[in-house]
Amino acid sequence: MADQFWNRRVLVTGHTGFKGGWLAMWLRELGAQVSGYALAPESPGGIFSACELEGAIDSRIGDIRDRECLRGAFEESQPEIVFHLAAQPLVRRSYCEPLATLETNAIGTANVLEAVRHTPSVRAVVVVTSDKCYENPENAHAFRESDRLGGADPYSASKGCAEIVAHAWRRSFLETRDPPVALATARAGNVIGGGDFAEDRIVPDAIRAFSHDQVLSVRNPGAIRPWQHVLEPLSGYLALARALIERGRKFSGAWNFGPQDSAAATVAQLVELLSDAWGGARWRVQPAADGLAEARMLSLDTAKARKRLGWRPRLSIREAVDLTVEWYRAAPAVRGPRLYDLSVEQVRRYCRIGEAVAPDARRGTDVWP
Repeated sequence: MADQFWNRRVLVTGHTGFKGGWLAMWLRELGAQVSGYALAPESPGGIFSACELEGAIDSRIGDIRDRECLRGAFEESQPEIVFHLAAQPLVRRSYCEPLATLETNAIGTANVLEAVRHTPSVRAVVVVTSDKCYENPENAHAFRESDRLGGADPYSASKGCAEIVAHAWRRSFLETRDPPVALATARAGNVIGGGDFAEDRIVPDAIRAFSHDQVLSVRNPGAIRPWQHVLEPLSGYLALARALIERGRKFSGAWNFGPQDSAAATVAQLVELLSDAWGGARWRVQPAADGLAEARMLSLDTAKARKRLGWRPRLSIREAVDLTVEWYRAAPAVRGPRLYDLSVEQVRRYCRIGEAVAPDARRGTDVWP
């Protein structure tokens, strides 16, 4: 992996967010020249601010809806690889801000791909969407990449739209450009890990409650989600970008990155694991008063990534929770470079867990030099 990212110019949109911050840090440790474009971080406790990543990469603050500012970031950084993670990422916020969600997630994606189209240096793009881009009948079906797109809420619909936009720009402009650009979309499940302080997410809500010895209120204890530690899908994004650089359009298209089958658990089961890891914190069921609908079941089929990329998830749900709680426990005392070092050490430990190569894979997905 280091051979493909060492000294390469890589642009990460959404680098001030949860997944984007972890990805920017990982790329930096792989030796990439990392640039970022995103809104200012929402929380001082998030991974970007707490680890002081602003001084570690070329960070530019801007909105992906601002086409001129975005184009300027591309012109300055001249990236070879683009990871597009900038988004409005919250289902419940999308009910309050439906138009802003659609503008950010769908039109924002088009803006990024237009900037790619006019930047000759770009060779590969990974557009990160969501497992919620699928039309969800709420049954036991594990979604495959070929399944129908849809969305019963503004967030899910916006992610389905982002997938359609990416497909259209790839077929209409990027594959036919000289030189061509290889583009893939990545769909991941519910991600947990240190440095997430978003509103209305179960782990940040739990950490806020537990750290103040308060009782956590849980809206939908029976909802089933494909929980995974943040490093799981990020390892998939990196492996996918490498494949796009090495083999081009053969790896374009949509890809699922989900957890081990045993990691698909209810919200209640996840909260129990969080409570145990924290030392016996308390929680209760309290249905939301606003009546906003949320999917009760989500599951991903990751056979394509396992077979063609040689990627597979490495962590059990308990291991994911333990890594997450370790980070939040340490964060108040070791901000800045020490927290950065702890985060990098978690990446190293993740990379040492298990063998990452599927038996029928052409190449492995080791993601550490």
